[in-house]
Amino acid sequence: MFRNAINRWCAGEEKRVDSRTIYVGHHQIPGVEPFLPQNFCDNRIISSKYTYWNFIPKNLFEQFRRIANFYFLIIFLVQVIVDTPTSPVTSGLPLFFVIIVTAIKQGYEDWLRHKADNSVNKSPVYIVNSGRIVEKQSEKIQVGDIVCVKEDETFPCDLILLSSSREDGTCYVTTASLDGESSQKTYFTVSDTNAFRTEKEIDSLIASIDCEQPQPDLYKFVGRIHVFSDIQEPVARSLGPENLLLRGATLKNTDQIYGVSIYTGMETKMALNYQGKSQKRSVVEKSINVFLIVYLGILVSKSLVGTTLKYIWQLDPTNDEPWYSLKEKNTNKFIKMFTDFLSYMVLFNFIIPVSMYVTVEMQKFLGSYFITWDKDMYDDHLGEGALVNTSDLNEELGQIEYVFTDKTGTLTENNMEFIECCIDGFKYKHVGVELSVVDGLSSTDGPHRRICGMAGKEKEELFFRALCLCHTVQIKVEDKVDGLVKQQGTQCTYISSSPDEVALVQGAKTLGFTFQGMKKNLMKVQNRDEEVEMYELLQILSFDPVRRRMSVIVKDHSGRIFLFCKGADSSVFPRVNAGKQEEIKLHVEHCAVDGLRTLCVAYKELTQNEYDQISAQLHAAQMALKDRDEKLAEAYDDIENGLHLIGATAVEDKLQDQAAETIEALHSAGMNVWVLTGDKMETAKATCFACRLFHTNMKLLELTTKNIETYRARGAEKIHELLLELHKVVVQDKRCSSASLLRSWSVTQEYGLIIDGAALSLILKPTQDGGTSNYKNLLLQICQRCTAVLCCRMAPLQKAQIVKLVKNTKEHPITLAIGDGANDVSMVLEAHVGIGLKGKEGRQAARNSDYAIPKFKHLRKLLLTHGHLYYIRISHLVQYFFYKNLCFILPQFLYQFFCGFSQQPLYDATYLTLYNISFTSLPILLYGLLEQHINIEILKKDPSLYRNIANNALLQWKPFLYWTILGLFNGLVFFFGAYFLYDNTSLFSGNGQVYGNWTFGTIVFTVLVFTVNFKLVLDTRYWTWANHFVIWGSLAFFCPFLFLLGWHYMAVPATTENALCVCTNADFYFSLAGYNFINSC
Repeated sequence: MFRNAINRWCAGEEKRVDSRTIYVGHHQIPGVEPFLPQNFCDNRIISSKYTYWNFIPKNLFEQFRRIANFYFLIIFLVQVIVDTPTSPVTSGLPLFFVIIVTAIKQGYEDWLRHKADNSVNKSPVYIVNSGRIVEKQSEKIQVGDIVCVKEDETFPCDLILLSSSREDGTCYVTTASLDGESSQKTYFTVSDTNAFRTEKEIDSLIASIDCEQPQPDLYKFVGRIHVFSDIQEPVARSLGPENLLLRGATLKNTDQIYGVSIYTGMETKMALNYQGKSQKRSVVEKSINVFLIVYLGILVSKSLVGTTLKYIWQLDPTNDEPWYSLKEKNTNKFIKMFTDFLSYMVLFNFIIPVSMYVTVEMQKFLGSYFITWDKDMYDDHLGEGALVNTSDLNEELGQIEYVFTDKTGTLTENNMEFIECCIDGFKYKHVGVELSVVDGLSSTDGPHRRICGMAGKEKEELFFRALCLCHTVQIKVEDKVDGLVKQQGTQCTYISSSPDEVALVQGAKTLGFTFQGMKKNLMKVQNRDEEVEMYELLQILSFDPVRRRMSVIVKDHSGRIFLFCKGADSSVFPRVNAGKQEEIKLHVEHCAVDGLRTLCVAYKELTQNEYDQISAQLHAAQMALKDRDEKLAEAYDDIENGLHLIGATAVEDKLQDQAAETIEALHSAGMNVWVLTGDKMETAKATCFACRLFHTNMKLLELTTKNIETYRARGAEKIHELLLELHKVVVQDKRCSSASLLRSWSVTQEYGLIIDGAALSLILKPTQDGGTSNYKNLLLQICQRCTAVLCCRMAPLQKAQIVKLVKNTKEHPITLAIGDGANDVSMVLEAHVGIGLKGKEGRQAARNSDYAIPKFKHLRKLLLTHGHLYYIRISHLVQYFFYKNLCFILPQFLYQFFCGFSQQPLYDATYLTLYNISFTSLPILLYGLLEQHINIEILKKDPSLYRNIANNALLQWKPFLYWTILGLFNGLVFFFGAYFLYDNTSLFSGNGQVYGNWTFGTIVFTVLVFTVNFKLVLDTRYWTWANHFVIWGSLAFFCPFLFLLGWHYMAVPATTENALCVCTNADFYFSLAGYNFINSC
């Protein structure tokens, strides 16, 4: 028994590594030894960053990671411990203010995330327990529970579909919040469990499920269910993604379903595709940290120089410590030197402005309201405007180099419309409810009339029957309700996993052929003569991205069997041997130029013997438990041959208003735009043409699984060969083109790249030696040299991987990701700046983003106007702060040469405290909020102006050195100007009063305050009443402050008189004017 227990325990451990076993309803399997319950996670979702217990230490740790915060903490501690020339309040008060305000802000944001999590985790769900429905909280669901979900409810965890209220054992689901596709998809029950329809019946089900461990791919799932019965032997059925209902998806057009939970909480596919929210830092903040290190080096150098010169000066016995410092003389010399060094550090620490962080935080916080208040970014349909979730990245909006955008719901409205078709080589245009032959031959008389153009009646009817039969569209019938009385009429709604299928069926309906639904495998079609035709659905050859086509096999009332096929032109044309291929191909190419999505339609008639062989072949492939997809693909390839081409269709996926113009503006601004979507390649490709990301002169390269399979090499070699070939085409060709462009007027060939999720997985998959860097580098080089990149069939986590791949290149470009669904949350969080759209597919992306906007078109003003201005403003603010503090502290350093290096302050302590708080703070804050160096309308009209500030142009070393040299020059002029101009100590000869160090310091400080404010006056280009008020108000406040300070220090009666004499002396105003004249030059 002990050995058996050990074996069971070890086997369980091994199984948890590779797979998991779930017992449906927690029922014991008959004839099997009692099982050890496996330890699965609960169903809680956690998106918050802090807990009540770790908020204070974790938040303080993150804040003191900032160099400035850590530096001022050290200075504050030194002021507390060591006897320094200034009070600890001068450093501690601003530091604590910044820490507390930031902690409150971040704590509030995380409280909102906790609140959102609780609303989900505490939501009611319904579990089958002991043959009855029991209500539970969502977080209490366990793996193995049987969950009941009703129509329009969201699945609380990942479920295997056991039974459905629909007779055919299917249910319809929208996965818009997961993969961005708002159309409905069909999921299937296992035939052996669909008979269990009530809670008592489903509770009597004895079954177990073996499945893979949780993994983030939304489109893959491998499992097997064992159904046990007293009557017959256990039955084993394979499970695939068509049986798996994902958390976050919504049940539609189905009354209710029962499913067993297999993945819960943070192990669900939705949670595994969720990237944790990390602290984002702008490039400006990183530049500030670098500049702070430089100024910290200047500070340490000044302190070392002061300490060294002090002890050199004291080598002369006459310059030794005075008699009243006898206690200090008796202390250890090394301790005294270290104390002096710290005292100098405190004395000169104002060169690093703590108030700058306060001003920057206020500028970001208040500046974010200008985005919220912008009427141009208000959407009347939604009744909402832009929203700023974090104000820390305003200036980052002006530094974007890569834009990663979702397609469905972001670039498009996700509304398909049937536009035109081609039947047997003749083009038919859909005009309203009419269909006209636009080859100049004939036109219809009106809606639902006999459409008999040049193609002939038989071909036209065959074409429209194909549209009504070759699809997976379902019908949802809704009774029209007016108050409490039901009207007799009913309204039918077409639903499908593909929106273009709905558009084609609706287009056929407006032209006289109406699909009326399917019941028990019988499809009903009403023709133009209002006769109902019945077709038995025999087989569906489902669409897949490799084949890029789908087919159905149907039997009409006379017993004739037809195979109807529709798909992309590249996948249909090679399989047809009859029909007007050249004419239809020309039509397809013209539609592609117009950005329309096209599908080719073909058919063939089968004999009964041929169908019997096809049915047997498909049954064998569908029952395979190993390599089922490959066997089905082989069967489809054999069946879909020898087709007769009928025609082609063209539908339009409507773009959002001004989407194409916005992408063009972003390109003109120097940004690279990539489209990342979970949609099919054909759909995404057509949208890229429509939004002008791709154009006809661009050579499109494909890096897809289909291309990889064309190579004969096996294993990793085929990927490597394809990458090398694309690299040779793009990289080497561009080099040759660049060289030839210097010698001729030829235009450089532009390239566009299309890559799918499966190919990306192969590229990023680690090799046997554990590395993928070679593949990554080749892929990045190809992508960076392409004008446009389209990534399709992407899982949410793959979108984030693409963003991370580009973000972590050696150039470290600034990235932006924009999307509207939960499937976009990962890439929104991964990018430097995340933008969420308030779209139709929920608000998950908007809630997790840094900024939320109503429409894609609003991205243009957000970046080109707000981003441009915010970067200019904060760049000037940062440089100006370093400049004015260098002007402020340099005279303090120079004064040490004239006071025996005694650490005597030049300025009064009040001046030290109020210089950055009262005298110079508000003008630069208003400048950072209101300055417009270029008119907003010009910024909107000329996107190329965005290039002028690219690559952090205003915070590079060249402008930094300019501001530093300017500060050094002004500091020298302030000090020595006052020193030489007032070298006569009996300046105020009226009463014989001579001026001393406090008067000298007051003169230098007064000139300093006026000069740095006048510098801002010279730099301001956009004046408002607020600018005038704060600049002249600050100076007006400073003048009476001199006198009020004198009255306050009654122990020094000469202070007031000196201030009065300074302000009434003509030489003072002459010097002030001279300083500002020199500064302006």
